[in-house]
Amino acid sequence: MIRILLVDDHSLVRAGLRRVIEEAADIVVAAEACNGQESISEFAEVNPDVVVMDISMPKMDGMEAAKRLLSLHPDARILILTRYHEEHYAVRTMKAGCLGYLTKGSSTRELHEAIRAVAQGRKFLSDEGKDIVNLQLLSSRSGLAPLECLSDREFQVFCLLARGQALKEVAATLGLSAKTVETYRTRVLQKLSLRNNVEICRFAYEHGLVDNRTAARP
Repeated sequence: MIRILLVDDHSLVRAGLRRVIEEAADIVVAAEACNGQESISEFAEVNPDVVVMDISMPKMDGMEAAKRLLSLHPDARILILTRYHEEHYAVRTMKAGCLGYLTKGSSTRELHEAIRAVAQGRKFLSDEGKDIVNLQLLSSRSGLAPLECLSDREFQVFCLLARGQALKEVAATLGLSAKTVETYRTRVLQKLSLRNNVEICRFAYEHGLVDNRTAARP
């Protein structure tokens, strides 16, 4: 039996995912956590075979939680399950040490396959993604390379701003103060040599990170 620690900040999403996950006779949700901080304490309690974790959560996001878990438990096997489709998220999570990356639009069959693969210590990427070799090349040799200078939190702020969110919306999404988000925004602008949110949107569109409808928003 594969024992799962399910990490997502929405209780309804967790309830739905639990039902879907446990449709497989060989997989059971052993524990749940509502944010990255809680996932660390829950992991120590239940020692799950696989952590299935969202990226965007308050207090501590999935990427930071994954890094903390792997620093404390190097053998932890983590599958990121998120609504984000863009390849650069997969690049970052795989580089952080996660074994799998799957979008929430994936099929139940694919989710079960991903959990089984990660439980066995194998890498798994969504059908919508690319194989890990191509992802590494995408990160190091393409226009995504400038984003490597951003920290994980700066990267999250960049992505949300690129989708047209205002500072208060970004703050609410990440569970931060508007002042803190403004600090991250300033760092993003400086590191990417950009001047404002419009240029952030344009940069994201030109590098294939968002579609033109999103980039057109101020």
